[in-house]
Amino acid sequence: MKIVSFKTKAVKVPRAAGPLSGGADSAPFVALTIKTDEGIEGIGYAGFISDVMLKALNDSVYALTEQAIGSDPMDVEAIGKRLMTLGGTGAPSGLVTRTVAAIDVALWDIKGKALGQPVHKLLGGYRDRMPTYASGFLWRNFDLEVLGTTARKLVDEGYRSMKFRLGGEDSPAKEIARMRVMRDAVGPDVDLMIDINQGWDVNQSIMIGRELEKYNLYWLEDPTNHQDYAGLARIADALDTPIAAGEYHYGIAPFRTMLESRSIDIVMIDLLRVGGLTQWMKVAHMAEAFNLPVVSHLAPEIMAHAMCAIPNGLTVEYMPWSLPLFRDTPKVENGQIILTQRPGLGLEFDEAALEAYSVE
Repeated sequence: MKIVSFKTKAVKVPRAAGPLSGGADSAPFVALTIKTDEGIEGIGYAGFISDVMLKALNDSVYALTEQAIGSDPMDVEAIGKRLMTLGGTGAPSGLVTRTVAAIDVALWDIKGKALGQPVHKLLGGYRDRMPTYASGFLWRNFDLEVLGTTARKLVDEGYRSMKFRLGGEDSPAKEIARMRVMRDAVGPDVDLMIDINQGWDVNQSIMIGRELEKYNLYWLEDPTNHQDYAGLARIADALDTPIAAGEYHYGIAPFRTMLESRSIDIVMIDLLRVGGLTQWMKVAHMAEAFNLPVVSHLAPEIMAHAMCAIPNGLTVEYMPWSLPLFRDTPKVENGQIILTQRPGLGLEFDEAALEAYSVE
């Protein structure tokens, strides 16, 4: 079997503007379809970047996928290694890694379809459903009333765990007030995660983190700079609340440093920054060797496959930004995301939606 053709499409998927969007009202992606000489098609995408980088990302996806023409799509590791080298980065970083990630996912989709198996079974086959939590609904720019009202709506919709953001207030007291509103809104039995997006220094993280512990947090995410391994270790040692981090790292090597430094309690792996499903699984197994759980970042329709393949998966982030790209996505029932047994990813691009969102 050989790769014979491919197509890309740059799109902007509408979404609500939030404090992490830079005021943007859309999420940019490059949708990729790879076709083999046996008529099997695999899909993937690159994205979660700024609007100004979309054209460059589309060019990158086109240029590197073109280099895979004639390759056997079953040789996922070999293709990924060669394309990273051709990208000329010397190390995992930026658009090249995001591009290779998109290609890698499409190749796994082809492999699953060719073998008649869902990707989560090929990656490990540990289960077919996972706990999931609501993300992307509770933002820093919400006033306290809107924050509480939105949280209660999520509980009414059936979510038993959710993440919100801190790190945008000008005093610790205001940060803690937002935590208090959230806990009062959802009650004692809903798991709450907080994402700081690297917004505090080490001392702030410890000081505010200690005050937050009375609210029984599930985890505290990215409290400080992701490259400050010693600082993260100080925070993790000082707090009883588990520290989650890892989403900002490119490639697999930084995770080795993070794990050996005992910087974190929960390993969060970003699909596109790590380089695709192939590299994601390597980090997950590395975390297992350190007896640590893994959580996903973004892309729930794809990440559910990886999370269901490993024994140390904890929960899937249900961030809805990428879902409009597809005709059908995994269902969420009783707080769990459920995979089908269809071959490959079990996903199809919504071609009408892609056309509507196209920027070409």
